[in-house]
Amino acid sequence: MASNLLVEVTDDNFESEVLQSDVPVLVDFWAEWCAPCRMLAPIIDQLAQEYQGKVKVAKMDTDANQQTPSQFQIRAIPTVILFKNGEKVQQFVGVKSKQEFEDEINAVLD
Repeated sequence: MASNLLVEVTDDNFESEVLQSDVPVLVDFWAEWCAPCRMLAPIIDQLAQEYQGKVKVAKMDTDANQQTPSQFQIRAIPTVILFKNGEKVQQFVGVKSKQEFEDEINAVLD
């Protein structure tokens, strides 16, 4: 992971880091071999910097952690899910623009 602002979530810590978080959480479900995931990574890094202290930005390696992606029915990667108060608010599949993420994040922060 490129940014030290990103939280690495696993099947073991997903509940505490994401579902029990007191701030909204943006989770990037990715894998090392996934080219579109690598294309999306700089945007995820930028969001982590811009929303520091307001939104937790996390990444989950779907190869190393299969229980949680299965639970949320992740069928394709990259998939990014925005959680607020332990609930899934929005799901993005594929590479999206930074603006699309910002629009949804700003909506949950209002």
